[in-house]
Amino acid sequence: MTEPEPKPEPGAPATAAVSDLTGKTVILTGAARGIGAAAARGAVAAGARVVLTDVLEEEGRRTAEALGDRARFVRHDVTSEEEWQRVTDFAAGEFGSVDGLVNNAGISMATFLADVSVEEFRKVLDVNLTGVLIGMKTVIPAMRRAGGGSVVNISSAAGLTGLALTAGYGASKWGVRGLTKIGAVELGTDRIRVNSVHPGMTYTPMTARVGIEPGEGGYPNTPMARVGEPHEIASAVCFLLSDAASYMTGAELAVDGGWTAGPTVRYVMGQ
Repeated sequence: MTEPEPKPEPGAPATAAVSDLTGKTVILTGAARGIGAAAARGAVAAGARVVLTDVLEEEGRRTAEALGDRARFVRHDVTSEEEWQRVTDFAAGEFGSVDGLVNNAGISMATFLADVSVEEFRKVLDVNLTGVLIGMKTVIPAMRRAGGGSVVNISSAAGLTGLALTAGYGASKWGVRGLTKIGAVELGTDRIRVNSVHPGMTYTPMTARVGIEPGEGGYPNTPMARVGEPHEIASAVCFLLSDAASYMTGAELAVDGGWTAGPTVRYVMGQ
């Protein structure tokens, strides 16, 4: 079944980033739509050359074509070591280096812990966690040749706290958080920074299908009382890719409207 396209982001800027990425080449997975597409738009607007990857080939090509000469699309299954090597070689061959990696590709299944199947659990971990491991491992030699780089792993607010119905998804995002810190510790002297971004509920095709709506007051579960917009997550991603974040590694950047900060006033007051 085709997922519904989200409505345009209210008040979204034409570009998502103010960080300078001039001269950098970035591989960005899960970039056909949603947060990945917004991050690709922001990175190109900030001066980067971007290789967008996704299993959604038609949408991915459209997204890349709309970004002009500094964007390319490659169909990519992030669970395949061979395809990761192909994407990395393509980026280096096409643009001369690999300076940034955004591990954004992911899937989600809403299932209670008592009901989740082992097959379902493994499938989510394979894409969301093993895919991140393979991506990081594959780009290390290219980033070392470039003199350093920045890896941004998209975790989730569900990787900072427990969230019902996310046995596979939440576990994978906690794993991404941990893998990020291990990468930061091991790769710091190579001038390769590794950080994680933890989006809260964000208005994307994935959330639109379950009735999430954007706009003020539309999501009272967060202190800001609304869901996030893809460009807001993308701005954080582009900042971490840029030299403006040159002394940040192993960091967890929550972009969640305050959701992980604690219960809302409305909840505390019993309203």
